[in-house]
Amino acid sequence: MTAKSTIWLLSTMYLAGFIGLSISSTKNSFQFLTPFHISAVTFFLIFFQKNKSSSFWIFFTISALVGYLIEVLGVKTGLIFGEYKYLTTLGPKIFEVPPIIGLNWFLMIYCTGSFVLSLNTKSIFLKSLFGALLMTAFDFFAEPVAIAQNMWSWTNNNPPIQNYVAWFAISFVLLYYFNKTTFEKKNKLSTAVFWFQWLFFVSLFLFQKF
Repeated sequence: MTAKSTIWLLSTMYLAGFIGLSISSTKNSFQFLTPFHISAVTFFLIFFQKNKSSSFWIFFTISALVGYLIEVLGVKTGLIFGEYKYLTTLGPKIFEVPPIIGLNWFLMIYCTGSFVLSLNTKSIFLKSLFGALLMTAFDFFAEPVAIAQNMWSWTNNNPPIQNYVAWFAISFVLLYYFNKTTFEKKNKLSTAVFWFQWLFFVSLFLFQKF
């Protein structure tokens, strides 16, 4: 399988997901498929990762594990993101958090970090800062979609400002780590997945609004 054919496959998957989640008669079925979609996208990203060195696998493990454990602390204490809980769409839960969310953190950090590498700057701080701003903006569009699709819910119905502050801070730290690591960061899929994620959630956000 080539990168080009995989990008076409992924575009079809995201489009099918958008349509399926937008139609009431198919919504539940496509919600059930969400963890499999995240797993498939992660698999393809890793498959096309050049030179899967030990530093890459360490980054993968740390970003996924930190993402998951932060969510566990967030759900258990309410002190990080605010008061929220995971529902059914993201699959089975351990300590009240679906482990697939760890893969999603890796996916988002990896793709956002790779996208920001195109900036004409050598400053790790600036690249991490811009990436964290992108991640936070993405969460603004993703939150209403995630709530509507039964991924998670907030005690007061809407995410507090605290959620976005935490998203920015955690994203910045993980992106800084991404930029400091020495593994090969050129991936033929990462930029495409970055845009697919944005188009998918922004489209669902707008569909729900209008």
